[in-house]
Amino acid sequence: MYSAANIKVLEWPEAIRQRPGMYVGSTSRRGLHQLVYEVLERPVNEVLAGCATRVDVTLMADGRIRVEDDGVGDGGGLGLEGMMTHVRAGVRPWDRRTVDLSHVGAPVANALSSELTAEVRRDGVRRVQRYERGLALAPAAPVGPAAGSGTTIVFRPDADVFETVECSFDALLERFRELAFLNRELTLTLTDERDQGGAPRQEHCRFPGGARDFVGFLDSGADNPVHPDIVHLEREDPRLAGTVEVALRWSEGPGAGVRSFANSAPTREGGTHVNGFRDGVVAALGLPPATDHGLTAVVSVKLDAPEFEGATWGRLGSDGVRACVADAVREHLAAWLAAHPERAEAVVRRLTGP
Repeated sequence: MYSAANIKVLEWPEAIRQRPGMYVGSTSRRGLHQLVYEVLERPVNEVLAGCATRVDVTLMADGRIRVEDDGVGDGGGLGLEGMMTHVRAGVRPWDRRTVDLSHVGAPVANALSSELTAEVRRDGVRRVQRYERGLALAPAAPVGPAAGSGTTIVFRPDADVFETVECSFDALLERFRELAFLNRELTLTLTDERDQGGAPRQEHCRFPGGARDFVGFLDSGADNPVHPDIVHLEREDPRLAGTVEVALRWSEGPGAGVRSFANSAPTREGGTHVNGFRDGVVAALGLPPATDHGLTAVVSVKLDAPEFEGATWGRLGSDGVRACVADAVREHLAAWLAAHPERAEAVVRRLTGP
């Protein structure tokens, strides 16, 4: 018979360590990379809030991972230990127009790392605290003077939890580029100090052109663009309680398709923003719905309170988004087509055939 005696309450950090897949998706390399994103969310949003200028991620030679920023160094308002152990309520706080990369935040990386050192620099003082598998070895303590402010977290993913503790530089770089394309104020640097028989590999991600740069990157290998310029729009819409940014270009080849995002998270199953984008393209061109031939496009919305369908947050379901995105795309694309009649004719010819 099932009773209260059968209920086991898991305390920190066992709740995360016993079921890591609930927090990082899996114990494969994909889950390992999620640890990096859990730590990355706070400093990325500090940059976007104007409280920091950069975020540096380093894959260290000894297998540890370092995430460093030049932000305010206050532990996200929770203090150092609070930043590393306070698991926020809910699964994902889709309640602000911010970049949301994580499920729980830095505490999940702490719980799933065999060792972690957290350092904050503020008011001229460095404070450090060390953990093993989520448990503090001692209270946070000042260790000396600090120049400037910021936070550094260095952690070693637990080999007892993950199938591999070797991050893929290329996979992390792909996501970092994506974030920098979608947030033009962001500067992300990824460095690989692991043995490569030469100098460390390093990539800087900063793209002031936003989604326009993103389409240019995705379309860089395309054959014969139908029009050389990339159509780009960005609009704040009070009906949307957020912003919409769209960039697109057609080519003679197959194109890279439509990439969509909500609050910088990929929406691989599409949703109301993608439906609105297609509605707007069809209305502007006056053509049947099959307008994706040769198309490379990025559709990004940033909403105060996005709503998603299903448990994986892969499809945006927010009401009203479809009409707002459709209006923005229709108006801007129609104006571009009217201003460039030769290019408009080339697009129509590409979509309707000879």
